[in-house]
Amino acid sequence: MRISARTFSLAGTAAAALAVTALAATPAVAATTLTSGHVDVVDSEWDGSALHLHVHDEETDTEYEPSDVVLSVPAAAKVANPGYGFLGSGSEVWLLPEDQATASARGVLFAGFSTEALTTGVFAGDSVSYSLVGATRDGADTEDFSVYVGSGTRWYDSNTATTSYKSKVFPVGAHNHANWAFEESGTYKLTFRVSGTVAGATKTATETYTVVVSS
Repeated sequence: MRISARTFSLAGTAAAALAVTALAATPAVAATTLTSGHVDVVDSEWDGSALHLHVHDEETDTEYEPSDVVLSVPAAAKVANPGYGFLGSGSEVWLLPEDQATASARGVLFAGFSTEALTTGVFAGDSVSYSLVGATRDGADTEDFSVYVGSGTRWYDSNTATTSYKSKVFPVGAHNHANWAFEESGTYKLTFRVSGTVAGATKTATETYTVVVSS
C-alpha cells in the first residue's frame, strides 16, 4: 500500500502517526494460488493511455495483479521429456500443455497468452509483442523455462546462451495457448513485458509472475 506524501499541521501529527502505525500493522493479503483450469497468464489491456498486464482466470472471470497470484505446477504435470534439445537432458519435464483436454485430465493449468482486450485501430499493425525479459529459479538466473507449440516450435526460452526466443508478436484481439515447460522444480519468477506503438509512441508494461513447480 502506498501512502501519499502530505503536509501535516502540528496538531495532526499524532493522528498521522497513528494512521501509519495501523497501516504497518495490517497483515499483507495472501496471494491467490491457481492450480488448474483455464488461465490467461499474460493478458494485456489498454486504458486509453497506458498498457497493463494482469492474470485472467477464465474459470471465474476474475482478473488479478500478477504480484497477487502464485501459479502452481504440481508433480502431476511431470511427463517424459519429448526430446527437444532445448528441454535439457533430464528424463522428465513439468509441462502445462497447450491442449485444454489434456490439461483438464491431468488437473493442471491450461495457461495462455491473451490480447483479447485490445481492440483494432489503436496499435500500429494491430499487434503488440510479449517479451520474456527475465527468468529466475530459486533466486538465480535459470535456463530451465521454455514455451513451445506443436513438435518443438519455440516461442520463448530462458536460456541466456541464445538471444532468440525472447519476444513474440501477437495480433490484437487474439487468444493463444502453448506448452509451458519447466525442467526443474523450484520457485520461478518470470518477467514479461508487453509493448506496442500508439500514435508513434512506444507503450510498455512489465510484470513478474511467480510459478511454484513441485517435485
